[in-house]
Amino acid sequence: MSASPILITGGAQRLGRHCAERLVDDGHPVIISYRRERPEIDALRARGIVALPADFSTEAGILDFLERLKAETASLRAIVHNASDWAPDSSGSEAGATFERLFRIHMLAPYLINLHARELLEACSEPQRDIVHMTDYVVQKGSKKHAAYAASKAGLDNLTLSFAALYAPAIQVNAIAPALIMLNEGDDEAYAEKARAKSAMEIVPGPGVIYQTLRYLLDNRYVTGATLPVDGGRHLL
Repeated sequence: MSASPILITGGAQRLGRHCAERLVDDGHPVIISYRRERPEIDALRARGIVALPADFSTEAGILDFLERLKAETASLRAIVHNASDWAPDSSGSEAGATFERLFRIHMLAPYLINLHARELLEACSEPQRDIVHMTDYVVQKGSKKHAAYAASKAGLDNLTLSFAALYAPAIQVNAIAPALIMLNEGDDEAYAEKARAKSAMEIVPGPGVIYQTLRYLLDNRYVTGATLPVDGGRHLL
C-alpha cells in the first residue's frame, strides 16, 4: 500500500476500470482519467477513486489535464497509460485527422505526461515508482484495418525503451501488450469461438490477467524496459 496514488488513464471502463477497482481493493489510492461522463464514474467516485475528465486528442487537452492532476496530488506511486481509441482506418478525407488523433492519444499524451509528471513520481516516498504503457499484441504484426492504431501503439512500445533508459534507476518503465482479453457486450458465441481459436490457450481470459501482470510490474524492483505479452500464445499459431 502506498500513500501516493496510482494514476490510470482511461480508467472508467473495461481493463482500466478493473485495474482501478482491484488497486483500491488492495489499499492503494487511485486517480483515473476519463473521456466522457458515464454512470460508472459516480460508482468509481463512491469507492474513493478520484476521476478527472481529460481530452487526450489535443495537446491543449493533455496539458490541461496535467495542470489539474498537479492540483489534485503532490506525488504519484505509478502511472498506467491505458487510454486508447480503437479507431479503424479510413481512406476518405478524415484519414489524416484519424491518424493524428490516435498519435496524440497513444503517443503524445504518454510522452507529455511522462515528462511533466516525472516530478510527481520522484516526490513519492516509496522505494519503487513505475510507468506502465498499455500497448497491444497487434504491434507485432500490424493490421490491415487498423494501421494507424497499430502504428501509434508501436510508437508507444518504443517509448517504453527510451523512458526506461532515461529514468533509470529511480523510475521503472515497462509495457503490457494484450491480445483480446474480454468480449464486448453484444458479441455472440460465434464471435467468442473465433476469438478463442486465435490463441494457443483457447480462452478469452477476462481482465484479471492484466491486473496480475500489472501487479507483477508494480511489485518487482528489477524489471525495466520490458514489454510483457499477455496474448495466450498467439505467436505459436
